[in-house]
Amino acid sequence: MGVNRMTDAMATVKAARAPRAYTTRGLIDSMVTDFIEQHGDRNGGDDAAIIGGTGWLGNRGVTVIATNKGETLEERLQTNFGGPSPSGYRKAERLMRQAAKFNRPIITLINTSGAYPGREAEEGGQGEAIAHTLLTATQLPVPLIAVIIGEGGSGGALAFALGDRVWMSDQSMYSILSPEGFASILWKDSKRSAEAAAVMGLTPQDLLAKGVVERIIPDTGMQFGYDLRAALMPELDVLCAKEPAELIAQRRLRFRKF
Repeated sequence: MGVNRMTDAMATVKAARAPRAYTTRGLIDSMVTDFIEQHGDRNGGDDAAIIGGTGWLGNRGVTVIATNKGETLEERLQTNFGGPSPSGYRKAERLMRQAAKFNRPIITLINTSGAYPGREAEEGGQGEAIAHTLLTATQLPVPLIAVIIGEGGSGGALAFALGDRVWMSDQSMYSILSPEGFASILWKDSKRSAEAAAVMGLTPQDLLAKGVVERIIPDTGMQFGYDLRAALMPELDVLCAKEPAELIAQRRLRFRKF
């Protein structure tokens, strides 16, 4: 294992975990206009770790679903540091179904180390909620573009990334679990996390080369939302021109090849 590769991979991990120049809501507001947030999973919960609603991307109405880590300590505790609970996944699934009903493309913004692992989440059906979100995504007759903007961890992130296109910022990572967790399982030594990060191939460049993602977009700080807007508009033009059956078939094939 080359030292440079280990260093580069761990640098990517640190960049993905670092605070952003923008808030999640600020990113949404610079990406779409007239955003209207919607609340609740229609089952009694409203997870603050998920921000979802509708807005305009140019002349096209879209649904936006974003993970939210919060800014203050109080907000981070409310969002479980960006770890969605079952109600968060059910809220996302509700918004996906609503988007399909009204023929709105979906954009997801992902920055989570994974689903909240607490006892109450497991008792509330965390695995089932993630599975239903994934199943719904495979059946959507509308385009879904996923953008990983920070951490993309495990099934907690995958639930929002089963899309027709998956993009990453150059300050992000995407993996089955954390490097520390990987090292603890494989070598019984979490201190070998840098080595694990290199082995896992979690960097945007690694994943682009393997075809797991289609595009890397530079995170330009406060300008990032506007850059995303410019990149998303022509891509949605292409995807929206496809028949629903073709979209679904290609989306499923995209993931089967992995």
